[in-house]
Amino acid sequence: MPSVIHIVDDDPSVRDALSLLFETEGFRVRSFANAEEFLGGVEEETPNCVLLDVHMPGRSGIDILKTLNGEKFPAPIFIISGQGDIPMAVEAIKFGAYDFIEKPFDVESIISRVREAVSRSTQSAGSSSFTFPGAETLTPRERQVLTEITAGSSNKEAGRNLKISPRTVEVHRARIMEKLGARNAADLVRIVLTGEAPAA
Repeated sequence: MPSVIHIVDDDPSVRDALSLLFETEGFRVRSFANAEEFLGGVEEETPNCVLLDVHMPGRSGIDILKTLNGEKFPAPIFIISGQGDIPMAVEAIKFGAYDFIEKPFDVESIISRVREAVSRSTQSAGSSSFTFPGAETLTPRERQVLTEITAGSSNKEAGRNLKISPRTVEVHRARIMEKLGARNAADLVRIVLTGEAPAA
């Protein structure tokens, strides 16, 4: 079965271009012009990946993430943002977005990053190797980032391995540390390796 991509953008030219791109790559695509159409479509079928424009009339991409409870949503959600929207894209990651894609699009990069996200999402859905206190509070994306951090990867290296930006890794890293009560990277590694909560 081909992976299903949902594209949510109020600009028909963007929807058409991305739909054609992913259909050519063998994905099955459904496109939506606004939040209501998309949320109705998600109730009928859970996609393998979502590309969501951050700026739309009515409910924004951030609003949709909140409605979906993005952190718990089973598929990776990419936020589409203009170059001036980076702070908003970073905010979207805090609400569960997987990563952001900047306009203008780099075709090869989009295909590669979406394939990687779908593959990792499928793998992480069936496995959880973490058993330390607070592990259950982490989202699938945070688990992936944590695996990289505990392997000694820098933000840049983790981003390259996960096909997400270093800035996205930084946001996830901060949220992981906050959730687990870690004060620094060494603290984080100790929690994961020993299974003990951080000292007060």
